[in-house]
Amino acid sequence: MEIGNIIPHIEAVIFASDKPLTSMEITELINNAFGFMEEKLTLEQVMTSLEGIMEKYNSEFYPFEVKESGGGWQFLTKKEYHKTVAQLNGDKFLKRLSSAALETLAIIAYKQPITKGEIEAIRGVSSDYSIQKLLEKELIVISGRNEEMPGKPLIYTTSKSFMDYFGINSPADLPKLKEIFSETMVEPTMITHGSTEILPDEETPAVEEIIVPAEEDEVTLIVSEDGQLLENEDSADAGDNELADETASGETEEDNDHPDEDEKPGQPDKEA
Repeated sequence: MEIGNIIPHIEAVIFASDKPLTSMEITELINNAFGFMEEKLTLEQVMTSLEGIMEKYNSEFYPFEVKESGGGWQFLTKKEYHKTVAQLNGDKFLKRLSSAALETLAIIAYKQPITKGEIEAIRGVSSDYSIQKLLEKELIVISGRNEEMPGKPLIYTTSKSFMDYFGINSPADLPKLKEIFSETMVEPTMITHGSTEILPDEETPAVEEIIVPAEEDEVTLIVSEDGQLLENEDSADAGDNELADETASGETEEDNDHPDEDEKPGQPDKEA
């Protein structure tokens, strides 16, 4: 069967399904529908068809698209129509999670599989109520028991509803913590006048040093964490020492240029 003839059947099963369908499930459904065919549909053919379907519904003409989310393929309305469709959900759409529930959900998402005791050890408080609320909203599920720990406590993981709600296909699609922290981290800088060399930043030091050219003496300036510009004590001491040396040198030269008045040059010493 040609790809053009397969695409409408794939669209039909995805649209009619009440849950996301994986590529393998779609392949099995289409082969069962055309059992009389000698040549079975392959997974590669289904993937090629899905690529064509995605390209088709990415057009601005359609208010919905075919997307792999929540562990499988499904029809979803585009984000431009979010406010319009949200009216159909009523109060259910307006319900939000508490800060404690969000904190618990984040720990489960990044540390799964995880037990209640491990969650409470991270949060430092009891998490019974938050876990119960997350179970009621079907954002997490009980995936089994930890056979190695005393008492064999329950293990919690995120659900397919969680992935579907956040528009991801697996927990691996969650944003990396390093990427989140790098966007909000602000580091102080240290500016040094005198040369044009920039020091390497290998291990992200607490203070970054930037060196810019200066016209006269070298002065090291440090920007503190509160934004104040401070002068480096080492550079200030070095400048004071150089000034003292220059002053002492000037006084010595002046003494050499003006000999004492008691000595009269040009007169020979008297004989005893």
